[in-house]
Amino acid sequence: MRKLSDVFKGDRFIWYIVIILSCAGVLAVYSSTGTLAFAKQKGNTEFYFFRHLIFLAIGWGCMYFIHLIPFKFYSRISQIFFWLSVILLYITLFIGANINNAQRVIAIGPITFQPSDMAKVFLVMFIARYLSKNQDTIDQFKTFRKILGMIAIVVLPILPENLSTALVVMTTSTFLLVMGRIKLKFIFGLIGLGILTFSLFVAFLLSVDMSNFESNRLPTWKKRIETYIGKDEDGNSGYQQMQSKIAIATGGIIGKGPGNSTQRNFLPHPYSDFIFAIIVEEYGLIGGFIIIGCYIVLIFRCLKIVVESQRSFAALAVLGIGFSMSFQAFIHMGVSIGKLPVTGLTLPLVSMGGTSLILNSIAFGFILGISRHIQIEKETEIKTTVDSNGGANE
Repeated sequence: MRKLSDVFKGDRFIWYIVIILSCAGVLAVYSSTGTLAFAKQKGNTEFYFFRHLIFLAIGWGCMYFIHLIPFKFYSRISQIFFWLSVILLYITLFIGANINNAQRVIAIGPITFQPSDMAKVFLVMFIARYLSKNQDTIDQFKTFRKILGMIAIVVLPILPENLSTALVVMTTSTFLLVMGRIKLKFIFGLIGLGILTFSLFVAFLLSVDMSNFESNRLPTWKKRIETYIGKDEDGNSGYQQMQSKIAIATGGIIGKGPGNSTQRNFLPHPYSDFIFAIIVEEYGLIGGFIIIGCYIVLIFRCLKIVVESQRSFAALAVLGIGFSMSFQAFIHMGVSIGKLPVTGLTLPLVSMGGTSLILNSIAFGFILGISRHIQIEKETEIKTTVDSNGGANE
């Protein structure tokens, strides 16, 4: 009988993280979708639970399949899906479905697909590939300019409808450029330009009357910024984050217990945008620290893979994907405790959602696939050494 370690190869701690986050997501989604079920599914509280399980099963299937694909194909896969995601982003920008006052998804019947989730993963891999193949010209401005162009064609169609995701993509890409040994003067120039542009944009939002911009996201962004820095012009002080803070504060050390959340009935989108608050309310600080610990451990295990990898593409891809998911997770948690403005970012592999759940599973599949490749290389090297020593002793 085959051992589990032979079936699920790769970093076992990352497998543990996937299992813990998946289980936490199933429990939290089932608990937090009651109000949504009564509003849209005639009280069928199992509908979203089984829907989440189906997407999770699809995600796990993709993750397991990808982690078995030979590493040499990852670079080619990244090219194909990068350009596919770019095409889908621009299609969404012009003919995407408008959901919750944002045009972020492509809808085909009851199925919705958010291309930005796909772009986040494959842009990282595409940049990693380009950096690894251009190490000889890495200190030249033309290399930096080309990479910046790749980032721009992804960020620009995301920005109008999903500012928070665009910022995550830009931050992750910048981090990857630093790790890829792009000259720091280019990086600091990019960061300086980004800070200046963002500051001017915030100043514009706060100073302009948004009554003429009701058809786009500008009023929403303005309200979120005003709420974060004090009170908005309507006198609101942040209803979403107030309810989230109540959930976290009443959770205590051990929580109220599974399914006993009260704030799920008051929080908008408790199953996605504020699912961390529901987890802390039901499982206490202990549950919250376990989730935080998973993303911290993910970063350290990715760093371990980077150290062990002998290929720059593998190292950069793992580092970029791991950083992207962890960074998004910490932003989500920061929003939940009221330290950051409301963003709408989900908690990777925990929040309810079809596209994000599957794409995050695929991202984990790439990390596990690269660690599996390193593991196989080690086993082959050890076997070769043992065989050669055995032959020498005969």
